[in-house]
Amino acid sequence: MDTESTYSGYSYYSGRSRGSHRHGERSRDRHKTRSKDSRSEKSVTINTPPAEPLLGDSAVRGEQVQDDNWGETTTAVTGTSEHSLSQEDIVRITKDLEDSVGLDCRRYFTLALAVILGLLVFLTPLAFLVLPHLLWPEKLQSCGTACEGLFISVAFKLLILLLAVWALFFRPRRAGLPRVFVFRALLAVLVLLFVVSYWLFYGVRILDSQDENYQGIVQYAVSLVDALLFIHYLAIVLLELRQLQPCFSVCVTRSTDGEIRHYNLGQLSIQRAALAILEHYYCDFPVSNPALLSASKSRAAKHLAGLKVYNVDGPGNNAAAGLVHSQSRAMIAAAARRRDTSHNELYYEEAEHERRVRKRKARLVVAVEEAFTHIKRMQEEEQKKAPGDVMDPREAAQAIFPSMARALQKYLRTTKQQHCHSMESIQQHLAFCITNNMTPKAFLESYLTPGPTLQYSRDHWRARQWTLISEASVTSGLKDGSVFLLRCVDFSLVVTTKKIPYIQMSEEYIDPKSHKFVLRLQSETSV
Repeated sequence: MDTESTYSGYSYYSGRSRGSHRHGERSRDRHKTRSKDSRSEKSVTINTPPAEPLLGDSAVRGEQVQDDNWGETTTAVTGTSEHSLSQEDIVRITKDLEDSVGLDCRRYFTLALAVILGLLVFLTPLAFLVLPHLLWPEKLQSCGTACEGLFISVAFKLLILLLAVWALFFRPRRAGLPRVFVFRALLAVLVLLFVVSYWLFYGVRILDSQDENYQGIVQYAVSLVDALLFIHYLAIVLLELRQLQPCFSVCVTRSTDGEIRHYNLGQLSIQRAALAILEHYYCDFPVSNPALLSASKSRAAKHLAGLKVYNVDGPGNNAAAGLVHSQSRAMIAAAARRRDTSHNELYYEEAEHERRVRKRKARLVVAVEEAFTHIKRMQEEEQKKAPGDVMDPREAAQAIFPSMARALQKYLRTTKQQHCHSMESIQQHLAFCITNNMTPKAFLESYLTPGPTLQYSRDHWRARQWTLISEASVTSGLKDGSVFLLRCVDFSLVVTTKKIPYIQMSEEYIDPKSHKFVLRLQSETSV
């Protein structure tokens, strides 16, 4: 224990002995307090499924120095484990379930409105053609050749419109946005007003007067279908083509480790830009690993811990009250000297960690190569056996997995990746590599190099529900200098927007004759 004390009123040795005695009493008091708190704390225990991470979560909770021979003296137990959740966690999970139910109701309500509007649009032209035959069939004039040709035109145009609407609007939803999509809502309102206007005109000029010109009624229905096709073309321009041209450059920064990516986006609203960024995030950003930050946090907490100065004469001495200023200066000086040597500790810690990673990586590579060599020998032996005795890739993976499990276990624990890979996922990946005749390097690439989030199991994704935080309205468009956040449980994505500048290009003409030159050689050259 490092201590700083002044000579007047303080004694280093006596302070150290009494401080150790008091420290023992305080530690016993803390132990009693923790035992009481642990008995009074409300918690609930849940059983996790068998596909548990290979090494548990002990490395996530803190940095512990491990011996290089840990794998030879420790037995890894995989299976069902228990985790404790506080009452606050249960309340938060219940709230998330309620929010998900509300989002599902809103999604189904929007889908129901879209289906109703689509049926109204497609049944309206057919109703225009059928109602005169049902209400006043005896007054209608005969339909000639031109009228019958219009029937074919209406049928094919409705078929084309049906396929176009299905391709544009009835696609699987990629995400649930917080606000309504403005352009889609405007198009829906436009279509509704358009159809209602046609129905009003049809009711006043055709139904009330019982028009006898059936060819004119058919042409009226054809005009409605043509107008609907033009509205669909407008929808393609607003929803798909408008955002293709890049207008903004966005910088996405992850708050935990500072990982940065840059993307070009077009004319989008803030919420749709956030959706496009999240789609790129799951494919481009490496998976977030909060366990890598535990070492730096523990080291910072150790260096920022205050120094203790013990008062020998007790708290009642008045002379000690006048030495508070000297005590503070002594503690600040000691903290400064400790801070000056912290970079050496960081250097040696990182060097030791890199050495252990290289050593365990070498052991893992050798173990995997030997396992794949054993697989080749097994394949050569199986070719000589009967067809019914051939081992499938799943059984082969289970047979060779124990030979590499300990080396892989130690490497994942050292690199803080044990929460990303379960034993079941590792065996499935090994069986996949055996089936497709992959090399040991191809098998190890998933564990030696951290991949994007989508490469891992859905259960290990760190973010399922995102919160969009923006000072401007999320339905407004992107602007130069716009800043918004995408927050999840463990980290946030900070997005800053810059407008792509206007580029002015000019042309400079170069005369082709200016490139011609004459080479003159002298008859005599100097040696």
